[in-house]
Amino acid sequence: MLSVAVVGSGPSGVYTAQALLQQSLVPDVRVHVLDRLPTPYGLVRYGVAPDHEKIKSLQNSLRAVLEDDRVTFVGNVGVGGAEGVAPARLAELYHAVVYCVGASADRALAVPGESLPGSYSATRFVSWYSAHPDVGGDPFVLDARTAVVIGVGNVAVDVARILARGADELRATDVPRAALSALEESRVRDVHIVGRRGPSQARFTTKELRELGALPGARVVVDPAELALDPAYAAPDGLPGALPLPAVVRRNLEVLRGWSAEGEPAAADAGRRIRLRFFLRPVELLERDGRVAGVRFARTAPDSGGGVRDTGAYEDVEAQLVLRAVGYRGVELPGLPFDPVRGTVPHTAGRVLRDGAAAPGEYVAGWIKRGPTGVIGSNRSCAKETVASLVEDAAVLRLRPAADDPLAVLREWGLRPVEWSGWLSIERAEAELGRSLGRGPVKIPDWPGLLAAARDRDR
Repeated sequence: MLSVAVVGSGPSGVYTAQALLQQSLVPDVRVHVLDRLPTPYGLVRYGVAPDHEKIKSLQNSLRAVLEDDRVTFVGNVGVGGAEGVAPARLAELYHAVVYCVGASADRALAVPGESLPGSYSATRFVSWYSAHPDVGGDPFVLDARTAVVIGVGNVAVDVARILARGADELRATDVPRAALSALEESRVRDVHIVGRRGPSQARFTTKELRELGALPGARVVVDPAELALDPAYAAPDGLPGALPLPAVVRRNLEVLRGWSAEGEPAAADAGRRIRLRFFLRPVELLERDGRVAGVRFARTAPDSGGGVRDTGAYEDVEAQLVLRAVGYRGVELPGLPFDPVRGTVPHTAGRVLRDGAAAPGEYVAGWIKRGPTGVIGSNRSCAKETVASLVEDAAVLRLRPAADDPLAVLREWGLRPVEWSGWLSIERAEAELGRSLGRGPVKIPDWPGLLAAARDRDR
């Protein structure tokens, strides 16, 4: 039997396990899917917005893989770092290890004032309302009047939508109690989504964009003068000699054009406002009384090379809460080689490279392999490529030593794995918590609560 460990139970990890099960050249395969958390599904559980029920339902297909008899979920087992299993030791237990650890760090703005209280990464905010146990009760400034979200991708749109959405609309979701209460008491009325380039270069999808316009009690405001700066907006079918615009860009420009024509809402019926801003580059976070008080932006304009240039003009935007959503970056896993420029593990077709040569039994898939690009489904083809390399190496891999019972060895090393039965116990506990609150399942947001629920298998 070929024994394989997959490190990470998010989409890239589960798709890797699925590809191992579906290939036919090595039928006798056993897969352990390891995760540092006691819960599976990775960013599908802790990164998808709670009001995106269709995307969150992807858990059902991931679940089917993890419930296969040839797959064992092994939660609460970290790899690398001071408290995790070193990659070299993990390699002693399996014929092969596939690392699917994602890109967990946020890109910084690298501007003065970024570390002021009231300034956060959007990912940390997402983790807070998604009940990630590493975050706990962060004191987000929801008594702020104005929030600025820097970035024009789907994550930026998600956090702006949650800030502008009424708490009553989130009550039917699995948002944890503390986050729901905080959002219920939120005083945020203006949310700015700001990009340094134009609307034709924004990264959000049309579906995400339209959801902003469908929010009850909120109004989307777009400055037509900023839209007009974008050459593609002025000539939506493309400039003479230029390539046709992608369909998503054309659709986005149509949505924005409709919003810009509606003008500012009257003060009496303003409710919450979402302001989409373009051609503004953050240069400094402003401070008052030791906290964020605003953002200073440099006004940009299109240059001749498809980028932007500074115009010499500046604009200050008041804000008591600033969330940056400018991308992700892979983090070095101690014991694995790492390319600090790309933020990925060096590889060839998924085979980890050490000093330029393929390391026997070590593989990567997902964002740590290719960088933070693509959508959830992109992980399927990425996983298949890595698994094809692993299967090609199977004859040599079988010659490597592997433990008969890796979980027993992990316990001998002092670890306390949470298996699938423990996860099912967490699910039951979250369902009971929701029933006690008159809601559907509500996530447990802290490590002690999750681990206590995982051990309580008689409930």
